Amino acid sequence: MINKNFSEIISENKKLKTKLKNNKIPIYKIGILSNIMIHQSKDIGEYLLRKKEILAEIKFGDYDNICQNSKNFCDQNSIIIFWELCNIIDGLQYKINNLSLSKIDDLIDKVNKEMNITFENLKKVPIVIVNKFSSLIFSHHNLDSHPLKKIEVVLNKMLEDLTIVYPNLKIIDIDKIIAKDGIDNSIDLRFYYSSKTLYNIKFIKNYFLTIFPLFLAPNGKTKKALILDCDNTLWKGILSEDGFSNIEIFDEIQFLIKEISKKGVLLGLCSKNNYEDIDHVLKYHKDMILKDEDFVIKKINWNDKVSNLVEISKELNINFDSIVFVDDSDFEINLIRQELPMVHVLQVPKKTYLYPMMFRELENLFYNSYKTTEDKMRLDMYKANIKRLNLQNKINNLDEYLMNLKLEIKYYLNDKKLIKRIAQLTNKTNQFNLTTKRYSENDISLFIKEQKFFVIAIGLNDKFGENGIVGLAIIKVEEKMAEIDTLLMSCRILGRKIEFKFMDIIIDFLKQKGIKCVFAEYKETSKNNQVKDLYTVFGFKKINNGKELRKYKLYLDEYNPSKIEFIKVSFQN
Repeated sequence: MINKNFSEIISENKKLKTKLKNNKIPIYKIGILSNIMIHQSKDIGEYLLRKKEILAEIKFGDYDNICQNSKNFCDQNSIIIFWELCNIIDGLQYKINNLSLSKIDDLIDKVNKEMNITFENLKKVPIVIVNKFSSLIFSHHNLDSHPLKKIEVVLNKMLEDLTIVYPNLKIIDIDKIIAKDGIDNSIDLRFYYSSKTLYNIKFIKNYFLTIFPLFLAPNGKTKKALILDCDNTLWKGILSEDGFSNIEIFDEIQFLIKEISKKGVLLGLCSKNNYEDIDHVLKYHKDMILKDEDFVIKKINWNDKVSNLVEISKELNINFDSIVFVDDSDFEINLIRQELPMVHVLQVPKKTYLYPMMFRELENLFYNSYKTTEDKMRLDMYKANIKRLNLQNKINNLDEYLMNLKLEIKYYLNDKKLIKRIAQLTNKTNQFNLTTKRYSENDISLFIKEQKFFVIAIGLNDKFGENGIVGLAIIKVEEKMAEIDTLLMSCRILGRKIEFKFMDIIIDFLKQKGIKCVFAEYKETSKNNQVKDLYTVFGFKKINNGKELRKYKLYLDEYNPSKIEFIKVSFQN
């Protein structure tokens, strides 16, 4: 996008909109509130997100009317706020020198009150992105501290304090974005003084490239696995030619990979090499930072890397668009881009001093605002999954295999301790997700507080270990009727008949509440085709003729329980 001119972006943005609408991608609504003119943001922001198959629709509030407009923007999926310090009052960048201390205090107090009102109005919006107040543009020439800087410090402290009250706030350090290309290449003073358009197109491109990872998780686009080549990727040199003692470990790269893995990202190897040679390096090379136990999967053989990535996707049960692959070879990179375009492919720079910076940028592809117990356990859980797969391959009979696993479901009702994980599930689960509704922690918290909503989460254990919280149902109850708002399960537990026992739990719960009839929906997406007939399998009756949106109804006294006895169930208080 950086190299495209604005007219090209506008043209391609329109084409992407048509394509995504034809592919039935749901609209993701973004509102921009600002006290400067930032109108180029619409096409630039939409284009970047639409390139990632997120059908963004951006709308603006009125110019310099942030506080008043905020109450009318509560229906957005996210909000971006440009609250520019220099334009809090017209000409503040020069008038500041003539303002008394009491006038400055009054100004700070006014902005603080407006921030409180604005963020209170927007507290139900899943993500509110607000830029730090910055004096940089008009103060960087000064050797001594500029008066604007003092206001900046005070207001930013107030902004930081508000994140405690409003957890949906995400603060962006706008000075870092300006620093990328410098002040002169980020602003346009001519247009600022004529029309309050402070930032140029180059800056706006950099701004959206910086914040776009924030939109990945709410749209189920967060990357889950980092798959790596070995030669000239984890170390400099070719193992089979240079030998064990002569390869040079990329230690900074491996430290960065290690940090990425701590966020719950799955690490894997995909390398054309002898397995025993790579295994020897992982176990015995004194300079290696990454060890054998850091990798959840290894495809080290002489097969083509496309086939190996297909196997990795299958064995980890993740989609290709959840994978990031890093390799040094032009041939391998281009082959994968051609054959597996959904895989995010990155090539080791020819100038290796640029390599660490590439990894620092790469880290944002795995951005996850929810830090959960499951993230910390993920490596062990996927390794356990591979053990389950090995057991399954040894046992031909599925029921015998499932009985051998000793499955146990633990279910939780309106458990506040699970809010973070529940929100994460709604944002990351795509395949077994009947409505694919995305919810923030704040949304889940409100569901739990409201008497007519019930949030049921399930965990799963077996003889290989814990899987963590893997399933969710959000149910709305009114009088004698109920509606299943959300029904989903993590893809890593599919194929174990858990969904049937989960529905037993849901129906039993509704019967205890005196419910006679329950309604449900299936909303078709590009990834959840495998569950399109699930409600029919459960015994629900279809009550409309829609294809993309199917509506169902079930009288509870007509429900037939699953009668699955090899899965134990226990309620967790």
